[in-house]
Amino acid sequence: QLQLVESGGGLVQPGGSLRLSCAGSGFPLDAYAIRWFRQAPGNEREAVSCISSSDTGTYYEDSVKGRFTISRDNAKNTVYLHMNSLKPGDTAVYYCATDQMVHCRAEPTAVLVRTMTAWGQGTQVTVSS
Repeated sequence: QLQLVESGGGLVQPGGSLRLSCAGSGFPLDAYAIRWFRQAPGNEREAVSCISSSDTGTYYEDSVKGRFTISRDNAKNTVYLHMNSLKPGDTAVYYCATDQMVHCRAEPTAVLVRTMTAWGQGTQVTVSS
């Protein structure tokens, strides 16, 4: 059974850094594109980043470009989201997910959310002084 588990969230001051992990089981993570989403209270779920199978492409939402980096460690079957220069606006629950496709599809977020076939349970990131 395909499962994803996030970890690495926490409380960090503005300007700080965190590294989120998305560990896969039941399948090799590098077979599929893996996405990170986030959802703040009262807001819709937002697509943050994506890495294609075999690292052939990455995607970043405009507000995180230059601050967040997505990467893989295939030996650990894990995808990471390295988050630097964190802002209070980055506060949200962060989820990893996959649609079991090879490439990062360019679709509206609502479509992406509906078509993901596996989700992790989420990890809370709070950016506050």
